[in-house]
Amino acid sequence: MDYLLLVLYWALRAYFWLIIFTVVVSWLVVFDVLNTKHKGVRKFCELLNTLTNPLVLRIRKIMPPLGGIDLSPMIIIFGLYFLMSLIEQASKQLQGG
Repeated sequence: MDYLLLVLYWALRAYFWLIIFTVVVSWLVVFDVLNTKHKGVRKFCELLNTLTNPLVLRIRKIMPPLGGIDLSPMIIIFGLYFLMSLIEQASKQLQGG
């Protein structure tokens, strides 16, 4: 059972960093550091969006951008952090500590 929690924890952690990386790349595109006219950059951005958009779009339906600022990645990051901390606590309890 502990291994299942460990796998779930690392999957959530990977998705946590993927969301952060997607936000940073989107900023780089907005500030013209990355040019999406380049095929490789465009494909990379599409890959990131394909991996993150299912959850981001669900959050955006509940809470649309406020004043042009999209808070959905931040909500996802807080949610993932909360889930990871719950898993850490459950793992400690299973270990008897």
